[in-house]
Amino acid sequence: MARRRPGNLAAAGTPFLRPVENSDMDAHVSRSSVSGRVRAPPSKSYTHRAILAAGYSAGALVRNPLWSADTKATARAVERYGGGVDRASLKEDGTLEITGFDGRPDVPAEVIDCANSGTTMRLTTATAALADGGTVLTGDASLRSRPQGPLLDALGQLGARAESTRRNGQAPLVVFGPVDGGEVSIPGDVSSQYVTALLMAGAVTTDGIDIELTTELKSAPYVDITLDVLDSFGVAVDVIGGADDGDVASAGDVVSAGDVVSAGADGFCVPGGQSYEPAEGEYSVPGDFSSMSYLLAAGAVAGDPGEDVLVAGAHPSAQGDAAIVDILDRMGATIEWDRENGQVRVAQSALSGVDVDVGDTPDLLPTIATLGAVADGDTRIVNCEHVRYKETDRVTAMAEELGRMGAEVTEERDVLTVHGEETDLTGATVDGRGDHRLVMALAVAGLVADGSTTIRGAEHVDVSFPGFFDALYDLGASVSRSE
Repeated sequence: MARRRPGNLAAAGTPFLRPVENSDMDAHVSRSSVSGRVRAPPSKSYTHRAILAAGYSAGALVRNPLWSADTKATARAVERYGGGVDRASLKEDGTLEITGFDGRPDVPAEVIDCANSGTTMRLTTATAALADGGTVLTGDASLRSRPQGPLLDALGQLGARAESTRRNGQAPLVVFGPVDGGEVSIPGDVSSQYVTALLMAGAVTTDGIDIELTTELKSAPYVDITLDVLDSFGVAVDVIGGADDGDVASAGDVVSAGDVVSAGADGFCVPGGQSYEPAEGEYSVPGDFSSMSYLLAAGAVAGDPGEDVLVAGAHPSAQGDAAIVDILDRMGATIEWDRENGQVRVAQSALSGVDVDVGDTPDLLPTIATLGAVADGDTRIVNCEHVRYKETDRVTAMAEELGRMGAEVTEERDVLTVHGEETDLTGATVDGRGDHRLVMALAVAGLVADGSTTIRGAEHVDVSFPGFFDALYDLGASVSRSE
């Protein structure tokens, strides 16, 4: 177990124990060093899909789920559609027992509130098209500003009535089903979650769904995560024209961008009439590389000299964000991934700027931008326009918030360049903008900035990594909170 070093606590506030959900909170991070062992949280992307897949089944156990604000929203949606989610065993053995609706969702008696979870909204909007009646889905102000139009259009092609109440392609959404399946055309460069939604729902339609991509698929590894989960639940999907035409991704086989099954795909075919049946009635969620990226970055920029940060829970899976290991290696970090034991070791290193294409790994942009602010030379993050359509415009947000800390940054529509040699990070008050990934990336920057950094909206880490600040504290970081 990682050790605590109470002498490293920041002067302001109190030690940063896990925040109370939905309470307003600031985090205070001072220049400090980290070392020791820490475990990555379970994957948010896998957990969303596993909970919904269990909902589509007659029932299943989901082991080691991430129980966060976002995944709770997906669990609530499963319940609205007639499933049941027994949370009692979470504290005992880390298991969710889910009673599914067996491919036939009820018409919800209440509005489905997806809170801040775009994944929940997109995946369960397709579920709504299976129900024999109307479903209303909404979320918070941030979620109501995110694009849903291409998915609504695709459901319309299948015969559903799928509308934005404000006629702007954004939530609140109203969907009337049921659909039997069919053929759809949809862009691949706005959100891979549209494809995931159609694949998951299509398997339990009568006729299945054939998906034609009208533009290049961005974030392809996230579709591979979907294929991996579907495969584990006994659902078959054909990839049309991808890196391995006709293949399905499976855990352990997809560990680098070159192995992404969905990369270059022209479309997908999911036969109908299938059943969700995981082996032995259960599914285990792997560790989360998106969340792991902040811990690895912390070790690379703020590690104790001569000591390592060891991150456990890093077993290979279909997650594209495992690319953070290669990115750190290319930047000059001392890093080693023991795939068999699921551990990554990283040590404080002199980093150099590199070019990184985030077309398939949009969630890594905040981490890479922070690394670029510490590295020598320029770090160019390219192919990043789609990262503007997340919880916030992460391209502009990282440019502005790192700029408050003294970073020199050049922002273009599809490129973010961080000029590390011209940057001296200084503690400042920055705004997490309601985005969990911004909060965590800025906290890493605070570890190497002169003085103290205050991050507003720190409670939003609950979306994907509720114990993030606890983990930093356990590694020795000077971190505290105030409400």
